[in-house]
Amino acid sequence: MIYIAENAPLCWALLKGKPMRYSGLILAGLAWFFGSSIAMAAPLELVTLQYPPYQYEENGETKGFVVEIVKEAFRRLQQPIKITLMPWTRSIKMIEDGTADAIFTAYKTPERELFADYSKEVLMPQTVSLFVLKDSTIKFDGDLYKLAHYSFGVVSKVSYGDIFDNAVKNKIIKTPDITYTGEQNIEKLLAGRFDVLVSNKYGALDILKRKGVMDKVSELAPEVQAIPSFMAFSKKRNLSQLRDRFDEVLLTMKKDGSYERIVASQSNVNLKK
Repeated sequence: MIYIAENAPLCWALLKGKPMRYSGLILAGLAWFFGSSIAMAAPLELVTLQYPPYQYEENGETKGFVVEIVKEAFRRLQQPIKITLMPWTRSIKMIEDGTADAIFTAYKTPERELFADYSKEVLMPQTVSLFVLKDSTIKFDGDLYKLAHYSFGVVSKVSYGDIFDNAVKNKIIKTPDITYTGEQNIEKLLAGRFDVLVSNKYGALDILKRKGVMDKVSELAPEVQAIPSFMAFSKKRNLSQLRDRFDEVLLTMKKDGSYERIVASQSNVNLKK
């Protein structure tokens, strides 16, 4: 639209005084040119991590119910997108550097807000839980301080909400053992490399189910925290206007029922939990 506005005087100059048949040809040519320019617009570069059932790759195709929500939102915006799955550390760095346009599903932290414009609408509510081996005697009553002498396992650069993140930052609990994927985190728990695994609840349950080890791990109660996650746009890409339009479309999807229908058709997740 900016290009058309800048060249409007040129368009009128071309048309002025021309016979109708030439004017029609010029208009048709301009329509083809601008239409082709829009069609050839570069796709938005979105990054995320392998985190089923929310987002994952299967047979070369990116799937998951959050992926479907994101695809539908940008389809309504008529904005082509490209979704790439990679380690979370690298994904966050690309948003900070501006080498990618946006990231999902990201928890909001003060550190990330320095380089990321978060959507106002929640993309996906998530729950953080603690998991232990089935024969563990560890109990949890909601107070992480009581687990101070146990070791924890986490995925690099993943935020687990302010309750757990602050417990680590303030040294209430030991510095966690770090891996780069949820699958590696589960494997370390099963191998006894640490005592307590911290994870998005449904992400961990999905991995355990796929590995066939549901009977070897228990989820501690209560949950650590219910946390909203968002689409976050790189500030270096100056996409605040697109972020606002994304918010409008996502809100519309929640109101017209399409958001819930996508979740219901893609997963067994109960968003009200």
